[in-house]
Amino acid sequence: MAEPLLRVHDLRTYFYTENGVARSVDGVSFEIGAGETVGLVGESGCGKSVTALSLMRLIRPPGRIEPGSEIRFDGKELVTLDEKSMRAVRGAHIAMVFQEPMTALNPVFSVGDQIAEVVRVHHGGSKREAWRRAVEMLETVGIPSPEQRAHEYPHQLSGGMRQRVVIAMALVMNPALVIADEPTTALDVTIQAQILELLRELQQKFGTSILLITHDLGVVAETVSRVIVMYGGEIVEEAPVGELFARSHHPYTEGLLAAMPHVGQERDRLATIPGSVPPPTMWPNGCRFHDRCPYAWERCVAEHPPLYQIGEHHISRCHLAEEPERRAHPHEPAAAKAGA
Repeated sequence: MAEPLLRVHDLRTYFYTENGVARSVDGVSFEIGAGETVGLVGESGCGKSVTALSLMRLIRPPGRIEPGSEIRFDGKELVTLDEKSMRAVRGAHIAMVFQEPMTALNPVFSVGDQIAEVVRVHHGGSKREAWRRAVEMLETVGIPSPEQRAHEYPHQLSGGMRQRVVIAMALVMNPALVIADEPTTALDVTIQAQILELLRELQQKFGTSILLITHDLGVVAETVSRVIVMYGGEIVEEAPVGELFARSHHPYTEGLLAAMPHVGQERDRLATIPGSVPPPTMWPNGCRFHDRCPYAWERCVAEHPPLYQIGEHHISRCHLAEEPERRAHPHEPAAAKAGA
């Protein structure tokens, strides 16, 4: 069996604050194969973006990646890599597409200069050659009149064009892995579809692996082959995308799927998950979802669930795997009662 491009094992990223230790990412393990697109989903505050920043080694004090965490990329352990070597990995081998391009782009440099700078930092060569490569990438990501646009500044471009520039910067060195953190959140629906289609086309062209971080299960359904669901700093379910939508197991995943709007659905019938993700300084004992779960019972409060094997490629962090009969007796979650 081929070695995965990325193997993350027991990743723990904690922030040491005046209010206590925030265990933002707390024992996360997963793999991504070469050329694979994996979705990482969950509500805001569940640990998705901190996971992405950890993979790029961009965690800064008061945060740190805890000893014992492993991030193995293309046979190289990144957690213990010195900063100079890690800078050579960022951009050239692992690149990131951020959700808000105006914060990712420097307003005082032209977009061509910013893409060319990535080339010169990682590849060297002349300014002329780097500029030519920047124009090529703008054309590759579908920006019209790329030679003209290369001379323009971020504020002169539309939101969709700026996101294409960020993607061009991420792919200019043909990295093996692209981490796309909510790449379509700030865009309207039509532009979202164009950006997702662009990512698919570029993946087919370059053979890049993609970790797509999003809270939008509609985006996941159309884009990825496998889905990882996070809640409370942990992975709570992982499955191939078709199986997750057809046979989700964890009650949190069920809630996310039920909350998706459907064509013809009455507006007042849209389902919600009661309560909210607790702060990472105060993860509850037992199952971290128990106070929002319609099936929770005493075991869920007392015993932290492991990841149970549900199918050949399907895992779930829920005691219902051992006591499925509990599904027959749903009740009002504690979070709903508290909010009443």
